[in-house]
Amino acid sequence: MTCFHCGGAITIAERVGFRDVCPGCDRPLHACLNCAHHDAAYHNQCRETQAAMVAEKDRANFCEYFRPRAATPRAPMAPPSAAADARARLGALFRKKS
Repeated sequence: MTCFHCGGAITIAERVGFRDVCPGCDRPLHACLNCAHHDAAYHNQCRETQAAMVAEKDRANFCEYFRPRAATPRAPMAPPSAAADARARLGALFRKKS
């Protein structure tokens, strides 16, 4: 599986424990965003109809229906300087002229 936060590859021996964390970023592995049932298009963002609602999808939970999401390659994130540069150009476009 891959971590929802850092995208690091994680090898699972048996199952993901309730308190297991990612070795790369120390985020919880037993979280909705790492689950195969997580889908933003479904009610409560979960394809499992009997699962209890979890409000914070990035936090550890005790859901018994948790299954690790298959490893998927993540696109590299743009560096923060590129985003800041784009915001600056957008702000300059709508700035009032003196």
